[in-house]
Amino acid sequence: MSAMDLNSSSGGGDHTQGSEDRSCLLPESSASDLNKLGAAPCRRANYCTNGMRYKLLQEGDIQVCVIRHPRTFLSKILTSKFLRRWEPHHLTLADNSLASATPAGYMENAISYSAIEDIQLLSWENAPKYCLQLTIPGGTVLLQAANSYLRDQWFHSLQWKKKIYKYKKVLSNPSRWEVVLKEIRTLVDMALFSPLQDDSIHQAPLEIVSKLLSENLKLTTQEHENIIVAIAPLLENNHPPPDLCEFFCKHCRERPRSMVVIEVFTPVVQRILKHNMDFGKCPRLRLFTQEYILALNELNAGMEVVKKFIHSMHGPTGQCPHPRVLPNLVAVCLAAIYSCYEEFINSRDNSPSLKEIRNGCQQQCDRKPNLPLRLLHSSPDLVSQEVNSDARMKSIIVNSTEIHVELGRSNMVNQKLKGSTSSSSTSTSTCTSSSSNSDSEPSLIDCLLVSPTCSTMVIELSSQAERVLGCYVEILKMLSDYDDWRPALASLLQPIPFPKEALAHVKFTKELKYVIQRFAEDPRQEVHSCLLSVRAGKDGWFQLYSPGGVACDDDGELFASMVHILMGSCYKTKKFLLSLAENKLGPCMLLALRGNQTMVEILCLMLEYNIIDNNDTQLQIISTLESTDVGKKMYEQLCDRQRELKELQRKGGPTRLTLPSKSTDADLARLLSSGSFGNLENLSLAFTNVTSACAEQLIKLPSLKQLNLWSTQFGDAGLRVLSEHLTSLQVLNLCETPVTDAGLLALSSMRSLCSLNMNSTKLSADTYEDLKAKLPNLKEVDVRYTEAW
Repeated sequence: MSAMDLNSSSGGGDHTQGSEDRSCLLPESSASDLNKLGAAPCRRANYCTNGMRYKLLQEGDIQVCVIRHPRTFLSKILTSKFLRRWEPHHLTLADNSLASATPAGYMENAISYSAIEDIQLLSWENAPKYCLQLTIPGGTVLLQAANSYLRDQWFHSLQWKKKIYKYKKVLSNPSRWEVVLKEIRTLVDMALFSPLQDDSIHQAPLEIVSKLLSENLKLTTQEHENIIVAIAPLLENNHPPPDLCEFFCKHCRERPRSMVVIEVFTPVVQRILKHNMDFGKCPRLRLFTQEYILALNELNAGMEVVKKFIHSMHGPTGQCPHPRVLPNLVAVCLAAIYSCYEEFINSRDNSPSLKEIRNGCQQQCDRKPNLPLRLLHSSPDLVSQEVNSDARMKSIIVNSTEIHVELGRSNMVNQKLKGSTSSSSTSTSTCTSSSSNSDSEPSLIDCLLVSPTCSTMVIELSSQAERVLGCYVEILKMLSDYDDWRPALASLLQPIPFPKEALAHVKFTKELKYVIQRFAEDPRQEVHSCLLSVRAGKDGWFQLYSPGGVACDDDGELFASMVHILMGSCYKTKKFLLSLAENKLGPCMLLALRGNQTMVEILCLMLEYNIIDNNDTQLQIISTLESTDVGKKMYEQLCDRQRELKELQRKGGPTRLTLPSKSTDADLARLLSSGSFGNLENLSLAFTNVTSACAEQLIKLPSLKQLNLWSTQFGDAGLRVLSEHLTSLQVLNLCETPVTDAGLLALSSMRSLCSLNMNSTKLSADTYEDLKAKLPNLKEVDVRYTEAW
């Protein structure tokens, strides 16, 4: 096929019009259609020949005999009974020659592949057994293997090394690109039809082409596309080498609408996402995937094409069959988002630190040059005052091609803030004092939460960075829509992986809010628990999107939904309520005042569990509850429950109680509401139908010491409640209950437990060891028919 034929077969000329038509059709096609588009124009139906397969030899032991003779006497010598002696050698097949590990005798000098004129199998009668003939100038080298398989393996390996050496030479000094293209096609065919099975068989031609492209940067666009189409069959089962990735990235940036992007690059990127294990070892694979997705976004249908691609990676079923796809996609998204803020991040050493942004204490003379910051005053009045002041902070302006960050801060505003807040906010002044006396960076939230009288941090991205950011935030939204991907996605995003510049960018946090909402709406604990910080002292999404957080742009609706879902599953309920009371009581009361039912429930629970010690605060909460109809109704119910609880806990009643079999949660609640049970120490619910819901009734029994839940439906949720309230419980029977490690681990806080029956539960050995270490008074334990038995 001539170069002209290749041009016509690959689309020829400018693919813009063809790409326009294809991009319009892509959103209407299914994921399978998109996979069909991934078929390269030159894909072979059958790459491999039938027959034996061999591993490429790099070295091995073999017998060697070298015969120096005129070629006319070869047949006589080969048929002679008195053939010359054989020498054993350990030969190495290097990149350019055949050499011996012991350079002596016949193999004193290495044999260059360029000197080998021909390689043949000797198979006629009277020929040496299992022998190869290498024809060299002035003689013949005979190689004798131990068997026919080894002989054929040496034969194919030598042929491969010789041809690869030849192509490296030919393509290192290209003259006519028509010839070069023909040689590349021949090289690709040789790799596809070789009987050798080795990763280097397909990688070697790709590396040759990669070097060729890196050394010839002035190729035309059409020549680029012709070479990409020629090597496409090799890319279907192999990752492109780093230099080739660089070339592909350049093509995606310069020709995003080319049909090569869709037809050739799609299967390559799909393979990368499905099989790549670590982008850290080959970051250019990630960069190529990133540029490919951006190229898809440049088509007419834009994000619809990207959405189809993401769907093709997930598959049509409810469960993605490729476990590496999601982590790889997230890695690509995080790297792309990071690149949008990279210029500012790189200049972070020259910019005011977060502590200095908070305190406004850095002077111009203390800074390094080339600040990518502009310090602006927060109001015209303050500007005029600053201009007339000798102690003013001068404005520093440095332009950035990618990012412009504007920070409003002045010493006068800072001192006014200190004066106005010193009397009303002791915690703020304490934090400011500690910040000035410590070299450590303050919390991210505290740093960005400067008083509203000061300007907030405003980050402006370039138009290109805005497009990249929009594309990859949309992909994160798409990933959060898949139920099977959401738990892993939440886990990957729990330790907030974005730079602080991104978290200070209003557009970014506003767009990412959709993903956080999806986490907050998911009933699975492994998903919505990732809203909390990964460890103490670190901020999580819950803190960022709560009122007063840097990402909160609503009146607390997302905060209320997060609190609602977390309260439903968080076994540290009292601890969680305590943290809300200490840090978010004001927003909770404001939302309750506006009729938010979740926040009304939170305030009622704070009163019920005695979270609030201050009487004035308690009265303020009561006033807030009584200001709305829903709050008034819930507060009245709370008062009724408190009266019932007081009556229930009044001294008197039985010390032991056993419910009849098949009793339910409602039966238990009805029984406990019938009188006083302040003396009840032993309660048996064995073989009843009670569930975790009855835990709300059990925690009302102040004297309970022994609890039998044998063969009930009491589960993990109930254990979490018991572990928080019944800390004086001594005997607990959980035999044949559906509890798992998740609930049993909560028992570690019940230090009074002396006897624990976990017979026939889903207890693991690790959890059992953990419980033994944390329960010092535990003397009787039954773990029969469990993993720990």
